[in-house]
Amino acid sequence: MSRLIYDYTKSVLERVSFDSKLFRKELEKAIKVLLPYEIEQLTEWLLNFTKEKPELRQCLLSINK
Repeated sequence: MSRLIYDYTKSVLERVSFDSKLFRKELEKAIKVLLPYEIEQLTEWLLNFTKEKPELRQCLLSINK
């Protein structure tokens, strides 16, 4: 079940990546429900996903809170 949430989270983040505020909001929601190892995986995925999207890079700070 947990893997489904992780995959769904990635899907949502991809769909809202046009708006950095919405992206941050969805990322913060995801951090509340994902397990610690899934957050690590999500962080790696985000680093790759945001390489070409510098406006989203600042959202990665939400993970470290």
